[in-house]
Amino acid sequence: MQELDSVANRLRSRTRTVQWISATVFIGLMLVFIPLGGRLPASAAVSAVQTVPSRGKLYSQDNKLLATGPAQTRRYPQGRLAAQVLGFTGEAGGLEGLERTLEEPLSQGRDQILTLNSSIQEVAESALAQAGERVKAQYGSVVVLDRRSGAVLALANWPAFDLNRWQETSPVRWRNRAALDEFEPGSVVKALTVAALLNEGRTSREQVYSTPMRRSYAGTVINDLVPHPARLNTQHILRYSSNVGMTRLVESVPPDLLYSYFRAYGLGESLPLELPNVDGVLPEPRNWSALRQATMSFGQGLSLSALQLAAAFNVLANDGEFVSPSILSGTVAARRQVLRPETAREMQDILSEVVDEGIPTQAEVPGYHAAGKTGTAQVAVGGRYSSSVFTSTFAGFFPAASPQYTVVVMVYGAQTNFQGSQLAAPIFREIKAAIASMRALSPEQGKKTDLHGWHARMDSASVQ
Repeated sequence: MQELDSVANRLRSRTRTVQWISATVFIGLMLVFIPLGGRLPASAAVSAVQTVPSRGKLYSQDNKLLATGPAQTRRYPQGRLAAQVLGFTGEAGGLEGLERTLEEPLSQGRDQILTLNSSIQEVAESALAQAGERVKAQYGSVVVLDRRSGAVLALANWPAFDLNRWQETSPVRWRNRAALDEFEPGSVVKALTVAALLNEGRTSREQVYSTPMRRSYAGTVINDLVPHPARLNTQHILRYSSNVGMTRLVESVPPDLLYSYFRAYGLGESLPLELPNVDGVLPEPRNWSALRQATMSFGQGLSLSALQLAAAFNVLANDGEFVSPSILSGTVAARRQVLRPETAREMQDILSEVVDEGIPTQAEVPGYHAAGKTGTAQVAVGGRYSSSVFTSTFAGFFPAASPQYTVVVMVYGAQTNFQGSQLAAPIFREIKAAIASMRALSPEQGKKTDLHGWHARMDSASVQ
């Protein structure tokens, strides 16, 4: 018993010692804590809270700050600029656009530099908005690519909205139509078809065809709109945008051949881009009738986005090589050779002549030559082509002699001046003039645009 009492006494003594030490430590902490005004020491507070990285910023290629701040209070210093491309954030992170698709690196605090050039983007948006409002269109898109790298320098959508007030905007305006909206491109596709046939040796630039204004073909009647001679060579089939001429070009071409070129141009599949984008519609060749092949050769019966059309037309500008568009700086683009370089260069010259002979005042400024093709396509409404709703398109590149930039303009639903030559080509011209000025491009030598006499006849003879 004495032994147990001794053990108990020792335990009580140790307990009193521990209690005394604890009280001493508590009093010491209180003496430190009270002078701090009831706050924990800063070092203790910091160590108690896990550090969360701030959201990464978005910058343009020319170092303009496009997006900054945490997701909950994200700010967009440029307001409307590239609104549908950048997208916006909510409490939990990115909701639309690049803010959503780049959520992982941005949420980890990693800044992202885009290929967009803020000056070119602003010019594209301004030219598109002014023209769209003037003709009372429903919407429109512009794409500007760097020819060599495939970098997206501008991806413009109209109408725009202020990213700092996105909650007040209809969700319809959030849509990045340049990458997500499919449309039948119309006559711009004629250039892609002719390039494929030249590359295969199935026609030549000077080969002449019988081209009446109307032709019975594959159980229907194919019509031309632009008055032209009864016989046209291949170049002038493009110059006059002759549907009848296109039927002559493709009537003996195997469907698999034309289909393979359309796929090589990037049609019928989405692009490997950091933004959502569509596949478009390109029917399998086993489903092509003679009529379907003919209509697809001039841009009906297939669909694509403005971004896909820009990538396809860039093949012509880039000496026959397809370069996948990119919107993040440092992206290694996918590449493949579609046309022989000499074929592409011949198409560059042909399309330069098409512009110089057909729409010089609409698509060019003196001294700065362009190459390209217009398109005006009826829109299918309720399963039938509408007689009042059109897409107006221009696809081209410049400078014509040594292309550096590929541009696509598409305007949907214009109520007046809806022809591609009247609406899309002048938007292209304005963007081209601004880029030539900001990049100090020298006027081209050795080739003159004859402006005399074109002003009075462009609105009728050149409508395509």
